[in-house]
Amino acid sequence: MLIGAPKEIKDNEFRVGLTPATVAELTHRGHGVIVEKSAGVGSGLTDDEYRNAGAEIVDTPQEIFARAEMVVKVKEPQAAERKMLRRGQILFTYLHLAPDLVQTQDLISSGSVCIAYETVTSSSGGLPLLTPMSEVAGRLAPQVGAHALEKEAGGRGVLLGGVPGAPAADVLIIGGGVSGTNAATIALGMGAQVTLLDRSLEVLRRHATQFDGRVRTIFSTRAAIADLVTKADLVIGAVLVPGASAPKLITRAMLKTMKQGSVFVDIAIDQGGCAETSRPTTHSNPTFVVDGVVHYCVANMPGAVARTSTFALNNATLPFTLQLADKGWRQALRDDIHLRNGLNVCDGKITCRPVADAHGLGFTPAEAFIG
Repeated sequence: MLIGAPKEIKDNEFRVGLTPATVAELTHRGHGVIVEKSAGVGSGLTDDEYRNAGAEIVDTPQEIFARAEMVVKVKEPQAAERKMLRRGQILFTYLHLAPDLVQTQDLISSGSVCIAYETVTSSSGGLPLLTPMSEVAGRLAPQVGAHALEKEAGGRGVLLGGVPGAPAADVLIIGGGVSGTNAATIALGMGAQVTLLDRSLEVLRRHATQFDGRVRTIFSTRAAIADLVTKADLVIGAVLVPGASAPKLITRAMLKTMKQGSVFVDIAIDQGGCAETSRPTTHSNPTFVVDGVVHYCVANMPGAVARTSTFALNNATLPFTLQLADKGWRQALRDDIHLRNGLNVCDGKITCRPVADAHGLGFTPAEAFIG
C-alpha cells in the first residue's frame, strides 16, 4: 500500500501524522510512503530523517492526496483537503464529526473511507488513540490556565500555587477521565487547591485513592457545578461522551456568577465544548472573554507541544496503521472490532451512530461494508 502524510494546515498545528520511525516500520513491511516536504519540521523532524527511513519526499499536498491509498493525518481535514479526497481512499486521523456538519457532509460526498482516531476502542473499554492527546491536553490545561489568570492576559492576577500568606488558586475540574486526571496531577503539582467532579462514584473513589485525599472529590450534578463555579479561579472542562457532542454543563447563567477575571479552559471543545459560551479558538488567538470570564477554547491544544504530541500519538496509532496497510481496510476492520469502531464515514454513509444522531442523518453499520 502507498501511505501519505501531508503537512498539517490547521492554524498553528505543528504535529505530523507519521514519524520517521513509523515510516521505517511501514517500509520494512514493503509499503511505500510519501511525505510532504517539511511536514515534520514543526515537530523537529527533518526531510532527511524521512528519506533515511525510506520515504519519498513530495512537494505538494495535491500529490499526497492524488497518489496515496491511505492518508494519515493528525487533525480533521480542512476544507481544501476535503476537496482532494477520493472515493475509496482511506483517511486515518482525528475527525470529531459530531459538532461539525459541514465536514461530515464533505466526507460523505467524497466517498472516502474515514477512520477516526477518537472512536477506535480497546478491549478494556478505553479509547487508545484519544488517550495520548487527552493526556497532553489535560497536562496543558493548568499551564495555559495559569497563564490566562495573569493580569496581562486578562485574568484575575492570581498565581496558581499562591505563596506563603497568600492563598493558592481554586481549580475546579469537571470530568475525571484521562484529561481530567492529568489536569488534576499538574494542578496539584503547581500547588493549587483542586476539586474534581464526576458522575461515577468508582472514578471518584479512584481519584481519592490516587491523590491520597489531596483532591476534593464531589459527585457531579448541575447544582454542584452551579455552586462550585462561583468559588473557582480556574475551571477546566474535561467532559467526554465518545463520538458525540459534549454536554453543555456550564450555562450562561452559571457563567454570570463566576468571579471576574476567572478562567475557563474547555478541553472538550473538539466535541463542541461543555459550556454554552464556548466556541473554538486557535493558538494564534486562544482566548476571548464573556461576562468577565476568560475562555481558552483552542481546538488543537496538543499542537502547542508538537514534538511530544507527535511521538505520543504515533506510539498509539502505529499498530493500527500497520493493520490497515498490511491487510487493507476491509480485512483489518473484519479482524478487529476495535478498529472497526473507528469507522465514521464510508462510501457516502455515516457508520458512527453518535455522529448520525448528532446531525439527524441516517446510520449504516460498518458491517455493511466489510461483509
